This record gives sequence, structure tokens and C-alpha cells, in this order.
Amino acid sequence: MVRRGWHIERDTRTLTLSRAGRAGFDVSASTRLPFGPVSRARLAHQIRQDMWRSLRHITGFSPVVRIERDGPMLTLTAGGEISRKPFPHAQIEARIASLLTDPAHLRRWRACARVREVENA
Repeated sequence: MVRRGWHIERDTRTLTLSRAGRAGFDVSASTRLPFGPVSRARLAHQIRQDMWRSLRHITGFSPVVRIERDGPMLTLTAGGEISRKPFPHAQIEARIASLLTDPAHLRRWRACARVREVENA
């Protein structure tokens, strides 16, 4: 599924958000966290936006976010492809890892991606 230039590939367990045709990981970081019921697509977009803000100075960076559900746990993998080589691999991965474990970002992502119940009037 392509929406606004972003390609979403999903199955019952995994969702991957990337630019159309570019879902590789030259750099990445992962974390495994408990999450309640959330929209994986909204969560992936929030992570992608914040990762882009942090790494927009990296020429040729194309973000990719993969979210895997395992019961109440989610494995978040963020990173992407970098067409311009060489690049500071370790520094970029450290920045992504820091983003994925930042308490303020995690709170905002949970709030934005939370599944809301529809109330009957």
C-alpha cells in the first residue's frame, strides 16, 4: 500500500514503512518494549518523522521503520538506507538507538498511536 509517497507492507505480525521500493537497512537500531493496543501504522509514521528530524542532515538518507508484534511486546527497528557512502555508521546508529529509548518520545508515540474506542452517542 502506498500513501503519500510512503509504502506500507504489513501482515498480521509485522509492519514496514519505507519509501516505495526502498526498505533496506544500511543502519539500524532496535528496541523491544511493552505497548498496549496501538495503530502500528501511526506509530511507524511518528518514529519515522522523529528519526528524519534527527538525521535530515545525512545526505541520501531514506528512513525505514519496522514494527513486529509479539503479544503485548513490540520490537521497533528504525534506520534506513544511505545512498551516499561513506557515512558515520556508528554515530548514526547511536543517534537512532537514543531516539528509540527516549522517554519523552515514547510517551508521545504511545499517545499518538493509541487505539481509541469509538463512543456511541
